[in-house]
Amino acid sequence: MRTGSQERVHDITDECVDFARECGGDGLLHVFVPHATAGIAIIELRSGSDEDLLAALGDLLPADDRWRHAHGSRGHGRSHVMPAFIPPYASVPVLGGRLALGAWQSVALVDLNVDNPNRRVHLSFLSN
Repeated sequence: MRTGSQERVHDITDECVDFARECGGDGLLHVFVPHATAGIAIIELRSGSDEDLLAALGDLLPADDRWRHAHGSRGHGRSHVMPAFIPPYASVPVLGGRLALGAWQSVALVDLNVDNPNRRVHLSFLSN
């Protein structure tokens, strides 16, 4: 998946829905991003929440020179701290091949690392 060269909240709900449908039945969808600088969030999207999340992360983890992990672009070290707040995984119940998300919930990849525009997302399904 290409996330680009800007901080981003990328909606991956459709990919998760398709995967759960293919697996069918009841179980648990596990979403994992194998990167030290990205996370998975379950959040309402396209209502301003995307920008609010990025703004909150900017307040909490400013892109400045305070970070000891200092290679890459200015403030890159904050990208390595972010997964402590937004973990690199999420699990979603699946009922009858459908994600059991709430009405306004979406699955999103959160990426603050502007130095790495390419991300992988692993989906797995656990059933009885």
